[in-house]
Amino acid sequence: MRAFVSKVPTASGGTAVRVLWKQGRRQVGMQYLGSAHTEAEIALLVTAAHQIINAGQEPLPGVSGDQPGGGVAAGTGGARVLSTTSAVLWDTLGRVWCQLGFDSAVPDRAFKALALARVIEPTSKLDSARVLGEVGAWAPTNTTIYRCLRRCQDRGYREALASACWAHAGARASLLLYDVTTLYFETDTGDGFREPGYSKERRLEPQILVGLLVDQAGFPLGVQAFTGSEGETKTIVPVVAEFAKLRGLESFTVVADAGMLSEANLTALQAAGFDFIVGSRIARVPYSITEYTRTHEAVELADQQVFVEPVLMGTKKEGFHRFTAVYQYRHARAMRDLRTIGEQVAKAEATIAGTRKAKKARFVTTTDRATLALNHDLVASAKARAGIKGYITSLPVAGCPGRPVPDGVDPVDPLTVITAYHQLFEVERSFRMSKSDLRARPIFSHVRDSIEAHLTMVTAALAVSRTIQARTGVSIRRFVRTLKPLRAAQISIGGHTVTVPPAIDPETQALINAATTAEQV
Repeated sequence: MRAFVSKVPTASGGTAVRVLWKQGRRQVGMQYLGSAHTEAEIALLVTAAHQIINAGQEPLPGVSGDQPGGGVAAGTGGARVLSTTSAVLWDTLGRVWCQLGFDSAVPDRAFKALALARVIEPTSKLDSARVLGEVGAWAPTNTTIYRCLRRCQDRGYREALASACWAHAGARASLLLYDVTTLYFETDTGDGFREPGYSKERRLEPQILVGLLVDQAGFPLGVQAFTGSEGETKTIVPVVAEFAKLRGLESFTVVADAGMLSEANLTALQAAGFDFIVGSRIARVPYSITEYTRTHEAVELADQQVFVEPVLMGTKKEGFHRFTAVYQYRHARAMRDLRTIGEQVAKAEATIAGTRKAKKARFVTTTDRATLALNHDLVASAKARAGIKGYITSLPVAGCPGRPVPDGVDPVDPLTVITAYHQLFEVERSFRMSKSDLRARPIFSHVRDSIEAHLTMVTAALAVSRTIQARTGVSIRRFVRTLKPLRAAQISIGGHTVTVPPAIDPETQALINAATTAEQV
């Protein structure tokens, strides 16, 4: 009696694999193993059939265990894994990269590999070869990496990517959000570009300023680097003007925080034809609120109550500019402000009493006799302003006394101004992603071209990350952790080398589908 492996076509277009036992020409037994549609699955079924036929037999001399008639190789089941790759993750990132138009904007294989490697695992550029090797993607050599950084500047990759980003998001970018941050360097000396300057984190290392322009969803549209000693308020006009010039835009509305509030900035933006919404620092209770409490006999403000009043900036010599201020009172903010004021008063009193180490404290003043005292007027002023947040805009706002709306212009609702300003958390989120998820700092490059290329690469990775997060609703870290373990295997089996895809559960497949489904504009 002899055994044979039989492969026959099925009605569904697949191949059925069976083991047949014959005595002479007569079939005396049959075992059905299953049907398959791919070469890899068929090879696995055939190997399983040979295992059944050769069960209990030793391999013939000179015949390997994964060949027909060769028995079963110990511990391998007749198949050997040659390599594994995270093909699902890499292919998904590559599809998003292509959908953003980056393949055509920057046809540079090395740049794409380095930018997507930063999405998978942010590390140094030289270590990116390891990251790419782990996922089974092509990795550039060290020489190719250095050449790529030079090409990035010489061929204007940043401008090309910015154009692709605008083509992707421009149709729905009704607001442009701007903010600035600092990136520090692992060095002790400045060089004219990397210089010590004001740092919110109180760092002393040389740094650069980075201005980032995003849409209302946090998708990056433009980035520009400035000397580390440059003032933050001096960055917004160059970034906005350069962006408008490259995009051919005559006007749009830019939103920025109170750090950008300076008369020079606002008048320059207005002179260039751009509208703006910026945060306002409140040094005293606004006139509109003072009048309201006076006429209503000190009635408490209602939660989320809004006030609008005109603002005049400039000088008689240089001319005045008329803007609109929008103020809103929120009860929850007032409670938080009053709690903070109470803590600061307690610290001030402890400093005055000498029970707390003398340091700069709010509400502490020095009298004529050089003694410390609590400034009760400042405390009263701070409490009166608790819960009030201000916004300055060049847009015509409905209900603003003394600033009539021009004919044919639709006024903006005050709540629209407030909502637009609160979208600034998206640019702050993009900065956090750049610094944490994409690890944009510290920067170890010391040549300016390499630093600029690094920022371009991080911005491209940020665009991919924000797109995936917007489409899937999950963080980029969670997305990578979910897809990276799905590894395809290259297997040597039955004299063939086949690729076996990973098993993907329905929930993960839905995540992949969401990430690669382009938005309908």
